[in-house]
Amino acid sequence: MTLAGPDGEHDTGTASKTLSHLVANARTRDGLTIADALELIGRSGFGFVMLLLALPALIPIPGPFGMIFGSALAIVSLQFAIGLESLWLPSLLANRRISAKAFEALERYASPLVRRIEQFVRPGRMKAFAGPRMPYLLALPVFCLAVAVALPIPFGNLAPVAALCAIAIGLIERDGLVVLVGLSMTAIALGITGALLYMAAGAIPWL
Repeated sequence: MTLAGPDGEHDTGTASKTLSHLVANARTRDGLTIADALELIGRSGFGFVMLLLALPALIPIPGPFGMIFGSALAIVSLQFAIGLESLWLPSLLANRRISAKAFEALERYASPLVRRIEQFVRPGRMKAFAGPRMPYLLALPVFCLAVAVALPIPFGNLAPVAALCAIAIGLIERDGLVVLVGLSMTAIALGITGALLYMAAGAIPWL
């Protein structure tokens, strides 16, 4: 799967439209594998891939969505860090099938967050921070957020997913200010994750 860099023009609302497109395909095909979903957005760049792999952690239905998609995003971010244009995922992740109902739940719970962020978007604003080199620079913070999403902490993935969505939509819409806001949210999200881990460790009776 080959990805294009973030140098095309987009209308505001591209992220939510792409999400709706994925859900429509999932309904038609009775679900999609992660590889199928990535193929559908395959030439759209790091922002779309990040958004696709972050949002499923918000689905409040049984299933290890955070662990699966967080792990996939961590692997993808490392590949962007070294400049790979074709993404690779282990077959265990790539062939994981997500039902049409799960995609519908994704649209229902994730679309409000995506649309709220899109309301603040101004394409071309501070575009140096949303340019073609940014995916390489963002790979490390995105990797850290992906690991936080993958951790089995109750409600612990909400802040990391919000930060990932802001960074992703900023890249998609070429709004550098939104990318910077996402990076600020990253520090907060990782701080919250660290605090939750500390509290969880304190609650475990060590023998």
